[in-house]
Amino acid sequence: MRSVRDIPVLENIPVLVRVAMNVPLEAGRVANDYRLRRAIPTIRFLAARGARVILISHIGEAGTETLAPVAQALGKLIPNVSFFGETIGPRARDAVRTLLPGHILVLENLRRNRGEKMNDPAFAHELAALADVFVEDSFDTCHRVHASIVGVPKLLPAYAGLQLEEEVQELSAALTPKRPSLAVIGGAKFATKEAVLTTLLATYDRVFVGGALADDFLKASGKEVGKSLVSETSGDGILKILHDPKLVLPVDSLVVSASAPLTPQVRAQARVAGVDQVRSDEIILDHGPGTNALLAELARGTKSILWNGPLGNYENGFTDATDAFARAVADSGAHSVVGGGDTIASIESLGLLSKFSFVSTGGGAMLDFLANGTLPGIQVLDNTRL
Repeated sequence: MRSVRDIPVLENIPVLVRVAMNVPLEAGRVANDYRLRRAIPTIRFLAARGARVILISHIGEAGTETLAPVAQALGKLIPNVSFFGETIGPRARDAVRTLLPGHILVLENLRRNRGEKMNDPAFAHELAALADVFVEDSFDTCHRVHASIVGVPKLLPAYAGLQLEEEVQELSAALTPKRPSLAVIGGAKFATKEAVLTTLLATYDRVFVGGALADDFLKASGKEVGKSLVSETSGDGILKILHDPKLVLPVDSLVVSASAPLTPQVRAQARVAGVDQVRSDEIILDHGPGTNALLAELARGTKSILWNGPLGNYENGFTDATDAFARAVADSGAHSVVGGGDTIASIESLGLLSKFSFVSTGGGAMLDFLANGTLPGIQVLDNTRL
């Protein structure tokens, strides 16, 4: 990839930057600015060299949310930030034309236009009309075939931002870990994890499968999982992985009655159940103390740890296993590479961010990159015009 450092001229040049501003909002305010802080090096690099910096991003899934409060939060981290409530069109182009060198303009949520997710060529052309150069710095969306990810780089000279460069370097290195090595994959949906699990079992000494994903494996091994979340179909792939000697599964769980309301308050009703003790009317929501101890032991003495995804139903208060493993990794002294929104939330809440070697901004993008060695938004940068 060509780097943002390779752009020949930046003074007074309009540069369109795809950034990761999809941050959590609470009561109209940014609740966690981690992704904004990670975006700043590239923005500052361009602004310091006199570029007119135009930031584009999505926020939320519905396409109705606004980036206005995100722009306001960014303005507290870096100077000369303004917001314009449209994304494309004559008024947006006028806003770009009046932007001063070294200043930053945040445009409205890309997904307010249906053309973004449809990868509509007309929408991509409208975005490209805003600038002379494109910079991709939103690794977390590089696995999406959207207009701002794969359409615009075909229309403008395109470069990788500093964050994207770092993601590629660190995750590429994670595919050749120092031994002994441990990979931990949580979350759910076997179909989205099968490829990365296959890759990791070929490259890591031990691969622990946790979270709701573990329910699929426990069920396939003949264990009772009650009403727990399981994939609708997993095919023969799960059986092949299940019999790999490197695979490690939970030994116990925190379970509650399936009839209990799934709220943070239900945590008080949880009981510890071994993998042979889950009842048919129960639901698994986290790993138990035995599994937490097993993971801590696996982390001890390990030189490389890769971790993606929470180990419990994090958003509903089942944070024990995720938090316990975060502490174990921080104490291990291993080179640690982690990613996934809830994973990062745990690490930050515990004040352990500085204890990890590299924290990826990607969840699904991280897994897809590890499985395939590239992503659509990265591949397109190799084929853009000079």
